[in-house]
Amino acid sequence: MSHKAGFVNIVGSPNVGKSTLMNQMIGEKLSIVTSKAQTTRHRIHGIVNDENYQIVFSDTPGVVNASYKLHEQMMSYVESSFKDADILLFITDIYESEMNHKETLERIKKLNIPVLAIVNKMDLGSQDQVEKRILYWKEKLPNAEVITISALHGFGKEWVWERILELLPEGPAYFEKEDLSDRPVRFFVSEMIREKIFLFTDKEVPYCTQVDVNTYEEEENIIRIRATIVVERDSQKGIIIGKGGDMLKKIGREARKDIENFVGKQVFLQTFVKVDKDWRESEVKLKKYGY
Repeated sequence: MSHKAGFVNIVGSPNVGKSTLMNQMIGEKLSIVTSKAQTTRHRIHGIVNDENYQIVFSDTPGVVNASYKLHEQMMSYVESSFKDADILLFITDIYESEMNHKETLERIKKLNIPVLAIVNKMDLGSQDQVEKRILYWKEKLPNAEVITISALHGFGKEWVWERILELLPEGPAYFEKEDLSDRPVRFFVSEMIREKIFLFTDKEVPYCTQVDVNTYEEEENIIRIRATIVVERDSQKGIIIGKGGDMLKKIGREARKDIENFVGKQVFLQTFVKVDKDWRESEVKLKKYGY
């Protein structure tokens, strides 16, 4: 049997379930997931390997109209996902009546690769509501095959999987067969900490934070990690630390549990907070933080 390999890139509006679907497809939590928009900021590859194929899933930030330089960089990840995709997964849900970013929708219409338009959260709507969304997207994207799923519960995942395997082009593997992602462990550690900030803080605070993993030292029985949470204002620093340091302790405690599950080893995590004013608007600072 010939070998298949390709990039299956995932795009869509914020909060429609892109990261949840990728985690389901690869069987591992690589992309952090919260109910808040713009949780995903980077392009994250998750690799599924088999003797006969290699699928490189690519999760991208939700499509937004840029208001910060950070948003511009996030949209550049979306743009790059159009250029190297062998198959595009356009994710929407039963609540999205119209995509807010018209340029992206027009770009999808013009693609000369297979497009799967996936209507997510089918379990949360009536049959009539789901059918209306199917008809709507068939009309909007005549080049796409429309599939309904529930990414959270895994309903319909097997249909998506079967179509990907059928549409995947023949070719050699892009990465080593043992690889799960092209991102280092430090990246996923920082994302797990950032996820807890999104879960436990409100308003502008999670959107103004960035996490730097300063040290990652692996010993025989324990991994020692030192991480800095970067914010834009002194007031945000106070919220992250919390009364008597309670919030920072909660973020660190819950993040450490996820990190231990991910690395399969005991973790000693130290977290600190610093202010870096207006880092989201500085190209130099964005580059320093990995964007």
